[in-house]
Amino acid sequence: MFYNALIRTHHITSRKKVSALRRAADMHNCFVLLRSGGCPGIMYVEAREKDAVESWVNIVRNLRYKDFQLVVRPGLLEEEAQPGEAGKRQGPNRSERQRPGVAEVETVKEFGSLMEQRGVWKWWRKGMGYMS
Repeated sequence: MFYNALIRTHHITSRKKVSALRRAADMHNCFVLLRSGGCPGIMYVEAREKDAVESWVNIVRNLRYKDFQLVVRPGLLEEEAQPGEAGKRQGPNRSERQRPGVAEVETVKEFGSLMEQRGVWKWWRKGMGYMS
């Protein structure tokens, strides 16, 4: 089982803070996806243990990002079924999900595409307020 959370901030531009996020992801064995470089800043975290996700979120909170919002609290990851695409989805397999570290993208469109590949696109859109 995996757990995940979603954070939105005003922006993510400080390389020093991104470095701290990388260390925290390695320390807590989390996969992290960042939308950095401008507004809005988006952070997705995923790990095998809920405590790891919560610890990583607390580190982010302590970095005091402007307009920090924990838009989806740490919880059980529920992969979405892709209608009509059984067996075709290009999402990560178990071994890829287990790989800790930080990935960065520059656009919300890229971020959304990666959320779709991970099987959490609707969850992400709802968390971001794009759908009810």
